Amino acid sequence: MRVASIVGVRPNFIKLAPVSKELRKEKHEEVVIHTGQHYDYGMNKTFFDGFRIPEPDYHLGAGSGSHGYQTGEMLKRIEEVLMKEKPDLVLVFGDTNTTLAGGLAACKLQIKVGPLETNLKPEDGDIIFDTFELKIGGGDERGS
Repeated sequence: MRVASIVGVRPNFIKLAPVSKELRKEKHEEVVIHTGQHYDYGMNKTFFDGFRIPEPDYHLGAGSGSHGYQTGEMLKRIEEVLMKEKPDLVLVFGDTNTTLAGGLAACKLQIKVGPLETNLKPEDGDIIFDTFELKIGGGDERGS
């Protein structure tokens, strides 16, 4: 299976490490896409080296800006990569602008999305995490 893993911030890198290791162990073809949401090269290198994550196949350099600007830049750039790479599955991690842009790009291109999170779900549904998860995950027990 061809899998695109989309990351952009430190928590994404930490979540990607064991997933990437298993994907490669099971002989899946993985494409790592780094949006550049956190764009400090030294910090990124520390995480990628420390967790033995393969260097990203793409670094999109989205950088900073307002949430809308940053997410929009990521969406455009991710879409281009996904159209080129044609993965069977897109993995997104957590509840960040990278997660939202990656999940939305994949959904619009009708590519399956695997949202991965390690946090417990809140019961009240009023926080941003749940908003992202509901939009990307495609539904849960609340019927969305």
